[in-house]
Amino acid sequence: MKLNERSLAFYATCDSPADNAGFLYKRGERHTAYHRRWFVLKGNMLFYFEERDSREPVGVIVLEGCNVELCDAAESFTFAIRFGGAKSRTYVLAAENQAAMESWVKSLSRASFDYMRLVVRELEKQLQEMSRGLAGGCAGTQEPPGLWKPKPSGLEQWRERLPALPAIPKENGCAVWNNVLGAERLPDTAGCAGHDEEENPRPPPLPPRRRVSSGEATVGQSPSTFCRLHEQYSREVARLRQDWQQKQRGPRP
Repeated sequence: MKLNERSLAFYATCDSPADNAGFLYKRGERHTAYHRRWFVLKGNMLFYFEERDSREPVGVIVLEGCNVELCDAAESFTFAIRFGGAKSRTYVLAAENQAAMESWVKSLSRASFDYMRLVVRELEKQLQEMSRGLAGGCAGTQEPPGLWKPKPSGLEQWRERLPALPAIPKENGCAVWNNVLGAERLPDTAGCAGHDEEENPRPPPLPPRRRVSSGEATVGQSPSTFCRLHEQYSREVARLRQDWQQKQRGPRP
């Protein structure tokens, strides 16, 4: 990749977001005096300007094959960018406070492509481990790997533990509680908590048997009972209708 001065100046001053920006004190290469410069970090390139509003950068540092470390110097909050090699230059920078120094050291240490490559490898390793774990978990089940089944809730688990109720006989589509074994007995009040002596869920108590008086008709016994009731009430209705008609006509002369 070929870069020239013009393309670097455009990239340094364009509207692309910067990873970090701020004033730092840079020590000169020949003279040990520190000069205040405006630094802008974009990707793996660290640009520095004379002023914040400068149109072109004074220089650029490509952050590849380097280490960012703290250094002992007379000035406070200093750190250095060291490159490998005997004739490589070391850039010594100083921040205005502790927070700014920590921020710059962290962002500069993560700017190189070598660091990004390590991060990608670590993420790929974690993804492979997660894929193997999911494959092993699906292999232990009989269901297909893509089929997910939710866990039963507490109510569903209670229904599964509940014993089946006895079958209730029916006549003409209606349940007849009188034929259920044990319906004559009153419900047991000792099991009000809903569990028996073995701590198993108890089915709900059956309703008490309804006492039918001699004058009331029983429902669902036979078709002949309905016929008798129909004849009885029809005769009563006919008698009442006849009485009403006689009252409407008035007394006979």
